[in-house]
Amino acid sequence: MAFKPLHDRVLVRRVEGEEKTKGGLIIPDTAKEKPAEGEVVAVGEGARKDSGELIAPSVKTGDRVLFGKWSGTEVTIDGKELLIMKESDILGIIA
Repeated sequence: MAFKPLHDRVLVRRVEGEEKTKGGLIIPDTAKEKPAEGEVVAVGEGARKDSGELIAPSVKTGDRVLFGKWSGTEVTIDGKELLIMKESDILGIIA
């Protein structure tokens, strides 16, 4: 992929949710919500302080993260649906 996010932006691929409920019912595509979980594909170099000092990002490529339901901008790169969001839109890293 030839895309590198700038500054404190992060490129995320959504991780698809469960196809069935815990009770075994199959969830149709029309009833599924977009997952708020994803995998970090690329990370920018980080934000800058007023002094110009670089603040390193807290996430790295390959991290599984949770983000807000309405976070990010949906884009298609190389035929893949991805999200570009600020690092501050990420709620946490799944260990």
